[in-house]
Amino acid sequence: MEVILLERIEKLGQMGDTVTVKPGFARNYLLPQKKALRATPANQARFESQRAQLEAANLQRREEAQAVAVKMDALALLLIRQAGEGGMLYGSVSGRDVAEAIKDAGYTIERRQVHLDTPIKSLGSYAIRVSLHPEVSVNVNVTIARSQEEAERAAKAAQQAEAEEAAEEIEAPAEDVAEDEQA
Repeated sequence: MEVILLERIEKLGQMGDTVTVKPGFARNYLLPQKKALRATPANQARFESQRAQLEAANLQRREEAQAVAVKMDALALLLIRQAGEGGMLYGSVSGRDVAEAIKDAGYTIERRQVHLDTPIKSLGSYAIRVSLHPEVSVNVNVTIARSQEEAERAAKAAQQAEAEEAAEEIEAPAEDVAEDEQA
């Protein structure tokens, strides 16, 4: 089925593109969500007449999303969950849990904006992608721990590991230069 996209769809196309999709995807997702129009001559003419308005609205939404992304860039969330001895959670952390934590942090997002391929089932730190707009996304760091103290210890250990990696990266090029000079 041929459709005209009304906004950018990841892995499909940009606004205004005429693309061929499976009929079920068009009927069940694109058309009801008002993300596309059927590619008929009448709809093509209607889209061309509204194109400037749609692009202006899209630009405004994207600028708003970019402003929110700048604020959310350093966002780090802490989720306290019960876990077994091996670090496996009793239950899991889903996109809904992450969305609620982001809302509690003071941002307005919907559950479908959180991209989590599989539920998180173990303790640790994770970078989770949040799409604020089809063209703007931000990674949010989520730490899952048994308690606040455990999370602070894990964060301190991660900072030390990053500092050691940075020191090794600085030393490695110096050794390469020394080897080049000897040759």
